[in-house]
Amino acid sequence: MSESINLSSELSKRVSPSWPRSPKVSVLMLTRNRPAFLSRAIQSVMDQSFEDWELLVIHDGTDQETMAVMDRWTKADPRIRYFRREQGGNIANATNFGASHARGEYLAILDDDDFWIASHKLEKQVAFLETHPEHVACGSGMSVVDSNRAVQMSYLKPEQDSEIRSRALCANPMAHSTTIFRRSIGESIGFYDESLAGYQDWDIWLRLGLVGKLYNFPEAFACYTLWTASGSFQQERENALSALRIVIRHRKEYGGFPAALALALAHLAYAYLPDGIRRPSFSFLSRRKKALFVGRQDGAVESHRS
Repeated sequence: MSESINLSSELSKRVSPSWPRSPKVSVLMLTRNRPAFLSRAIQSVMDQSFEDWELLVIHDGTDQETMAVMDRWTKADPRIRYFRREQGGNIANATNFGASHARGEYLAILDDDDFWIASHKLEKQVAFLETHPEHVACGSGMSVVDSNRAVQMSYLKPEQDSEIRSRALCANPMAHSTTIFRRSIGESIGFYDESLAGYQDWDIWLRLGLVGKLYNFPEAFACYTLWTASGSFQQERENALSALRIVIRHRKEYGGFPAALALALAHLAYAYLPDGIRRPSFSFLSRRKKALFVGRQDGAVESHRS
């Protein structure tokens, strides 16, 4: 059963037939035959105080429930654009497809099983990039929740560009669902690397970091859903192999290569353990890894919606 869609009475006030054809922000959301959390993610975009956006939902698959959910949303708000691809590709390919159809000056990312918890997210990020032309992208911290939305931990990523660079080779320096970046710069570097089977977001931040500065707001803008049916668990071997490629690829551009290589090899060894061993330890180890390479841990986010 699909999640019920909360279309508030305020929706009609937000939607205008003269809405700009070229919005400031294009939000890219990928979904693949898992409609359970989709409306929650979309509603979190609808709740933004910054309204000059379009939402592009790229659906790789034929799930009828997802199609029905999206039919209701596209009828409710013309800013929501739905693209269904029967023959899909990997995450990088789907994201690049969305980027090629985006019209905004900035691209924001939101995974379908995550959701934004700060209504001022886009407003603050656009204002930052507008006043800091030397920065190419910005993100924030996140709260980690389970499939029942119980908060497991909250963490902040390193804030300033120098801090981000010092840890960028050991772990992903920006949380994907919190990020926004300049579309023109992303296009200049070819957006996401489709040859990588995983961690394509980690790679693009490292490549964007060669063009300009990166920044993470010292607050949590989103919730990350950690569950054993998520892509993080199901694609761990692909992710581990990609991590090794990324570390080797960027070893001359970012510091800490020996430690980063050791971590990548340890991750690869763990990824090839039997599922029966990995499954009960996956959530704990994922949280521990985040705790090691974040700017600092934080308490549960007060604005988290129940």
